[in-house]
Amino acid sequence: MTELMTGLPPVTPEQGVFSLGELSRDDVHQLVRRGADFYRDIGAHRSPLSGRVAGILFTKTSTRTRTAFTTAALRLGASPVTFGPNDLQTNTGESITDTGRILGSMLDLLVARTAGPLDELREISRHGGIPVVNAMAAEEHPTQGICDLATISMCRGGVDGARIVYLGEGNNTATALAQGIAHFSGCHVTFATPEGYGLPAAALESAAKRAAQHGTTLTQVHSTGELPDEADFVYTTRWQTTGTAKPDADWREKFLPFYVDEALMNRWPQARFLHDLPAHRGEEVAGSVLDGDRSVAWGQARMKLTSAMSTLEWLADRL
Repeated sequence: MTELMTGLPPVTPEQGVFSLGELSRDDVHQLVRRGADFYRDIGAHRSPLSGRVAGILFTKTSTRTRTAFTTAALRLGASPVTFGPNDLQTNTGESITDTGRILGSMLDLLVARTAGPLDELREISRHGGIPVVNAMAAEEHPTQGICDLATISMCRGGVDGARIVYLGEGNNTATALAQGIAHFSGCHVTFATPEGYGLPAAALESAAKRAAQHGTTLTQVHSTGELPDEADFVYTTRWQTTGTAKPDADWREKFLPFYVDEALMNRWPQARFLHDLPAHRGEEVAGSVLDGDRSVAWGQARMKLTSAMSTLEWLADRL
């Protein structure tokens, strides 16, 4: 006979996907490869989450990531339980640790997008005893990084050797790109960010150090005059992103030089255009670029689903 639990559940080591910088090189390569595999054949799996229950928690607005993970869970055989911003008792003062304990006692895994501190997701995992997927925290958006690298891989037959120019804020998407591409060889990424809006120094330093082991360089500049002569991809993101606020009132003036229009794209005639969406045409990117023949942003958006499938499949092997 099973006895009723007494006392607090045990605290366990955290598990899941929190940062691409914390995963092994083999794991990141697998996640990227399977994202592209699923893009080619969305049914290429054996329902690895059959019989599992996946929590899908989104406390901020989301079109692509929420749809991607809910659909991915269903396609891989799981039963999703979805939570919106007003659904949990954290809104009435329940602690993250108590919430984690409850979710862990009923779910097999949790996907969470909060735009809040990453440590909260680690706390849920430790106190709930379940794996947690960081579907976006303030510090990093790792599943976007998997999506981006899988998109790059499909465009050129692999990530190794890719040359990327990223323009705009050094946000959680930029951090994920830096942490993820640091696992690949011979790449060159230039992050062109407005002064005061660069990648967090510690994150860029750790990624650059790991990248150097594979002959990959990560460089940050604060002027478009310092951009490289060659690029395979030009990437930008929305300037005003979910859960962030700019410290100065005139921030748009600082961002204007990093606007991606036809003239900027023509510096690299063969380069493809990337955007994580949603986009504001006329702000960070010209509509003619986003919707043009060199844009792969819409295929990149579909890759959100297949990279979510890749992430959940990878997690299923560890349940």
